[in-house]
Amino acid sequence: MSPLLSGIAGLWVLPVSVKSMEKSRPDKKRLLERYHSRLIALERRAPLTAETYRIEIRKFLDWLEGEENGRDENAAPSLTGGRNDFTKYLSYRRSVDRLDSRSVAKAISALRSFGRFLEDEGYAGSTACADKLESPRPRYRLPEVYSQVEVDGLLGNITVESPLGLRNRALYEFIFSSGLRISETVSLNLTDIIFDEELAQVRGKGDKERIIVFGPDASYWLKRYLKEARPELAGVRISKALFLNKYGKRLSRKGMWKNYNRIARKAGLGTKLHTLRHTFATELLAGGADLRSVQELLGHADITTTQIYTHVDQSRLRDNHNKSLPNLKNWSAANEA
Repeated sequence: MSPLLSGIAGLWVLPVSVKSMEKSRPDKKRLLERYHSRLIALERRAPLTAETYRIEIRKFLDWLEGEENGRDENAAPSLTGGRNDFTKYLSYRRSVDRLDSRSVAKAISALRSFGRFLEDEGYAGSTACADKLESPRPRYRLPEVYSQVEVDGLLGNITVESPLGLRNRALYEFIFSSGLRISETVSLNLTDIIFDEELAQVRGKGDKERIIVFGPDASYWLKRYLKEARPELAGVRISKALFLNKYGKRLSRKGMWKNYNRIARKAGLGTKLHTLRHTFATELLAGGADLRSVQELLGHADITTTQIYTHVDQSRLRDNHNKSLPNLKNWSAANEA
């Protein structure tokens, strides 16, 4: 029997019988509920992060149960291990789910967090084993960005004759103008917007608050939405949410993504909504904004996350240079003649 499953942490060093270990196994559902509560209350994880971690650990425990079913019942359990279970699970996730290095790193973060939780629950050694997991070196891929022509085509392609169309125009103008994450945008309330100064108060990852700015185009479409579309969407409902769905409730992340998917396909562009945020950051740096300011606007905890956009800007410069090089050669040859 797996040492990790038998005690969830499963790292006792004293010999115990399989039967007694079965009795000591805590209820998985209750354990996950306590773990999720810890993520929110003690580790102050964002709700989305806490749910992602909970799902990862549920997969881990399900995998362990599957491992147990395939083992010899009479085999003596090894009660000094633990790290093997973590490592084998990650290998399983890599091969079956084909996780990339970033997804593996997220899974390891969840397992480390779960190890700390188990340590506090009284399963000695859990943290040590989880902390020994080595995160893979991230393979940074330059984020996709739109050109100004593509952004204009995307936003201009949104019909604004209906309340939902007007909401969509205001919504995506606002995201492009402010660089907000999807979760940050859907959590905005009416009272978070300060039109006189074109500012908004945002709650980001880890429930951290920051002030962001938005431009006059976003301000124009937001005002139109609030005056012409939102009252019709709200109907008799009273909601503090800034962006509403067709039922008058707060717009969800899924609803926002589905709308964007349709609009982006119509414009002949990729369907990743995060590309608007990438484009916002890249345009700021290209316009001369300093890295620290961009970091604060994006809500990045670590400036190295923001630095990826400097590589994007350099890549665009190289592309423009390569495109212009034939013309420059032709111009030079003509002058020499």
